[in-house]
Amino acid sequence: MSSPVDLLILGSGSTAFAAAIKAVDLGARVAMVERRTLGGTCANRGCLPSKNLIEAARIVHDAAHPRYAGLTPARVAVDFPALITQKDAVVHDYRAKKYASVADSLGDLEMVDGDASFEDPHTIVAAGRRIEADQVLVATGSQPWIPPIPGLSDVPYLTSDLLDADEAGRLSELPASLVVLGGGYIAVELAQLFARLGSQVTIVARSGLLSAYEPDLGRILGEVFAAEGIEVITDAAIERIEGDAREVRVYAQTPTTGRSVRAARVLVATGRVPATETLGLERAGVARDPDGFVVVNAELRTSQPHIWAAGDVIGRQHGSQMATPVGARQGRIVADNAFANAHRRFDGTVIPRAIFTDPPIGTVGLTEAEVRAKHHPAVATTTPLVYVPRAGAVHKTTGVVKFIASTLDERVLGVHVIGEGASEIIHEAAMALHFKATLADFVDLMHVYPTMAEALKIGAQAFSRDVSKLSCCAE
Repeated sequence: MSSPVDLLILGSGSTAFAAAIKAVDLGARVAMVERRTLGGTCANRGCLPSKNLIEAARIVHDAAHPRYAGLTPARVAVDFPALITQKDAVVHDYRAKKYASVADSLGDLEMVDGDASFEDPHTIVAAGRRIEADQVLVATGSQPWIPPIPGLSDVPYLTSDLLDADEAGRLSELPASLVVLGGGYIAVELAQLFARLGSQVTIVARSGLLSAYEPDLGRILGEVFAAEGIEVITDAAIERIEGDAREVRVYAQTPTTGRSVRAARVLVATGRVPATETLGLERAGVARDPDGFVVVNAELRTSQPHIWAAGDVIGRQHGSQMATPVGARQGRIVADNAFANAHRRFDGTVIPRAIFTDPPIGTVGLTEAEVRAKHHPAVATTTPLVYVPRAGAVHKTTGVVKFIASTLDERVLGVHVIGEGASEIIHEAAMALHFKATLADFVDLMHVYPTMAEALKIGAQAFSRDVSKLSCCAE
């Protein structure tokens, strides 16, 4: 480039684009460097392709397991290569409309393909070029963490990159059997996806399913998995992995016995780490924590005043979470702070999250364990969805809604749902927490009948009455 850019962004996902759009609006000249595929993890190998295939797997499962008497089970044949082809088409179309066309519409944005690394605090080397920038945003996202398990590097393992539409790590054939390492949200989504499409799936988890969430969520999901034929081995220490392209063998030790699991393929879903190791951040004087996450203040500024970081690369600092909308919010904050001197601070107090299993999970605010650790005086109530009329009407009563509320003023501190519609209705709870709503606010809000969102009203009512004795729409 003949002259320095105002903002150089490393990465091209939701964080990067939110920053670029706002920076251009504020009159900045922007360059964006991407070493993999335009659109980052979410569009290419994460949120979008996984939810596409999860819905396809749900159709297969529901056809074979109708919930209504009088409906005959039907087998839906799965053409896995064709299914992958349609998924790739969705990804390509989304990437073209939501990323490539947006980039083309920003006249002051230049895209650069290639690896990037700092030469000094103001200079990046990328694609054989030296690019100078007044401001820099590190938004390179995260990547799968590969644990140091003996033998793992010698077998052809899979990661969540198997969903990618274009890269070499993608999966094009349905494995007859699959062992999934991990018990987090990626592990459980992919495990159920492949089981419903026809793979025999075993989960091997170091602790339990969704151990960082409310315990009821992982417990209920485990019961669902058992009913669907997914074996879950918890509290497992993996000793070694052996095998080749035809079969892998995972050897693990549990508190009661040793286990050996054989499968056609192994999927590593043990967590994610920041994608920062090749950036040369030390040459820019940018500090990282012991896990490799870029250290930032609440305004998302790093140890170098003109270098910012946002999205997955900052981990859980200041209440952040690894989630696409979180990165997008932070990208805009960076642009406002860098070019409008806005001094905006990221607030991670209210971040709704969803896990797209069946039943789905929605959560916002604090868990009961977090409330106790903060020594907040609080009380919690867990209400089975069997008391929600809509759930009974459509034969989907598996699940609960859990409320955690302050005993000082009844302000709701956390809401956690597993059950039909949880990923949608959690937004009502998030809005309520944003405005510091109380239990009475949830009870007083009139809900459409019959909907799954009534679970929130009924869950709040459960603090003061026996909801098993409510009539329909009872106040």
